[in-house]
Amino acid sequence: MVKVLHVAASPRGRASISRRVAGDLIDALSRDDPKLSLVERDLAVEPPPHPDAAFAAASLMVEAERGDAERRALERSDGLIAELEASDIVVLSTPMHNFAAPSALKAWIDHVVRPGRTFRVTPTGKVGLLVDRPTLAFVACGGRFDDCGPDLPQIDHLGPYLRTVFATIGLTDFRLLRLEQLRRGPEAVDRSLAAAGAWIEAQRARLARG
Repeated sequence: MVKVLHVAASPRGRASISRRVAGDLIDALSRDDPKLSLVERDLAVEPPPHPDAAFAAASLMVEAERGDAERRALERSDGLIAELEASDIVVLSTPMHNFAAPSALKAWIDHVVRPGRTFRVTPTGKVGLLVDRPTLAFVACGGRFDDCGPDLPQIDHLGPYLRTVFATIGLTDFRLLRLEQLRRGPEAVDRSLAAAGAWIEAQRARLARG
């Protein structure tokens, strides 16, 4: 039985295209495994609190130094990390807000990227502590983005950031699809949805091969 964790960040609910295509992927995976188990972590309905001073202090302590207060400060973080650890596949659906992650997604990241828990610091850099697993991200964008060039009106900051964040905790099998020009009319939306369908089938086939 495959266990899928879907982390959804869009505040648009059923109107969200990133959620829609993530659902299409999960439906495709469930056709291959009818016993697929799904955990929905909806960051719009239940946004994690942004880390406060108590969380910051507790997260930087070694476990032996923590008391009851410090453990309470990390309870939510521990729960979110446990969801990640229990999953076989992670699916992320999110809009791009002002070239970056929505604040609820950033808060979730700050809870799951924790020194000594999901990564450790070594003389040669950070080393992820989680077992790698497929991590598939859908990013909804109102406009058009390119990857290089001196005169571009918009550059994708979110994709490279997400790739780096997940690699930091050990999730290097990371694939991302940008759903572009979603505010440029129905035809542009249809093109993005068609691209998403092809991408989903490619990922489904890749996962089936193991």
